Amino acid sequence: MNGAAIATSTNTLFLPVNYPQWLTQKSAISSLHLPTNRNCSGKVPVPPIRALSLEEIPPNALRRKRDASLRAGFSLGVDLGLSRTGLALSKGFSVRPLTVLELRGQKLELRLLDIAEQQEVDEFIIGLPKSSDGKETPQSNKVRSVAGRFAVRAAERGWRVYLQDEHGTSAEAMGHMIELGLSKSARQGKIDAYAAVVVLERYFSLSGQGIELVLPKQLELQEKLLKGPPEDEDFYSEGFDG
Repeated sequence: MNGAAIATSTNTLFLPVNYPQWLTQKSAISSLHLPTNRNCSGKVPVPPIRALSLEEIPPNALRRKRDASLRAGFSLGVDLGLSRTGLALSKGFSVRPLTVLELRGQKLELRLLDIAEQQEVDEFIIGLPKSSDGKETPQSNKVRSVAGRFAVRAAERGWRVYLQDEHGTSAEAMGHMIELGLSKSARQGKIDAYAAVVVLERYFSLSGQGIELVLPKQLELQEKLLKGPPEDEDFYSEGFDG
C-alpha cells in the first residue's frame, strides 16, 4: 500500500502516517467519503468519516523525538504468528522482550488488553509482513484483519494501534540472540519475542515515520483517541516473562 492509499475493513481504516497533505490543510480533521449501503435510488450515500492526522495523534516515537523528557505509557511490539505471538515492551527508547503467547482470536486480543493494562501500555506496534520488494503478502491481509478488529477494542480504552513493516525481523532477531549467547533451545522459545523487539527498534529508529494508524470508523472511538494517552511518572523494569 502506498502513501496515498487508505484501506478499509468493516470497522477500521488504515491510515499511513504520511498520507497526502491535503488531508490536513486548513483543518486538523478532514472528511473522507466512504460508501455505505445503497439507497432505493441506487446511489451510494457518503457520510463523512473523520480522518486524524499525525499531528493530532502522534505515535510515542515521534512524541519522544520532540520531547526526550516526556513520560508516557509503554509501547507494546507485537509479532503476530499463525500459532505464536511475540511481545516486546518499550518505554522511552529502551526495548526488551516480554513474552510469547500461544493464543489466537478473541483469547489473544483479550490477553493483549490485559498485558497492556498491567504494563501501562498506550499503543501497540504490530508487525506487518511484507516481501523483500516491499509488497504485501497473503499473510499481510491476515494481520490487517486481526489489527482491524483489535484496534476497535483498544480504542475503547483510548489506546492506539499502528502497523510497522516487519520484513526481515525474524532473521535480525536470530542474529541478535546469537550475539547474546542464547542456546539453540532458548532461541527457539524466544525468537517471536525478539522479533517483536526488532519491530519496536525499527519503529523508534524511524521516529514512527512510515507506520500506519489503524483507525476505528466509530466517531466516539476516534474522540477517545484524540484525547491522547495519559502521562505516566512511573517506569517499570520487570524481567522477561517468557
